[in-house]
Amino acid sequence: MSVSASPLANLPRGVVLAGGLSSRMGQDKAAVMLGGKPLVHRVIERLAPQTAGLSVNSNMSTGLDLAPAIAVFGDTVPGHVGPMAGVLSGMRHAARHFPVASHIATVPTDTPFFPADLVARLQAAITEPGQIAVAYSAGIMHPVFALWPVAIADELEHWLLTDDKRRVRGFIERHPVAKVDFAMIETVDGPIDPFFNINTPDDLEMAERWLLFIEGIER
Repeated sequence: MSVSASPLANLPRGVVLAGGLSSRMGQDKAAVMLGGKPLVHRVIERLAPQTAGLSVNSNMSTGLDLAPAIAVFGDTVPGHVGPMAGVLSGMRHAARHFPVASHIATVPTDTPFFPADLVARLQAAITEPGQIAVAYSAGIMHPVFALWPVAIADELEHWLLTDDKRRVRGFIERHPVAKVDFAMIETVDGPIDPFFNINTPDDLEMAERWLLFIEGIER
């Protein structure tokens, strides 16, 4: 299905999810340097052309040094209850400031190599109201790489406040889902998952090794 066939007439708002505690990294992952740039800047640069504007969900007190046009907001549900709190905050922010926005597209701040056509392909997969489009690679769901209808915000808030496990997949599977498969990135070292995320210093070292190669094949 082409992008023009999607019922979404406009590009969604983008939300970078940077609200986690970064406990395995030992510091705010959004500010971790990769190839001389903070991770959050790399993710913003990759997501911005795919959306109608973006914002960042962060609960850290440290400054992220972002452009003035990029709003930063914390979780609306307290207690660090997981990435879906950031999704909810993104929905609330879009509804408050961009009432024409029907959807938000989310990506986490620790994934610098996600596809440049991520949002276009998620948007093209939406065929009915209330549907959530989710990225997959090698048969694995990447649940916070998704396109979410803003209209389910109240339901999501109730789920966050009442569900004991708060499994992201569990919430997604309560709705009609559009699954979008993305290919691995082929390199001389073998295939790399485009949704590779940086959780530890060892992951950061691998990302540094891959960065120049991936940037080279995308030019």
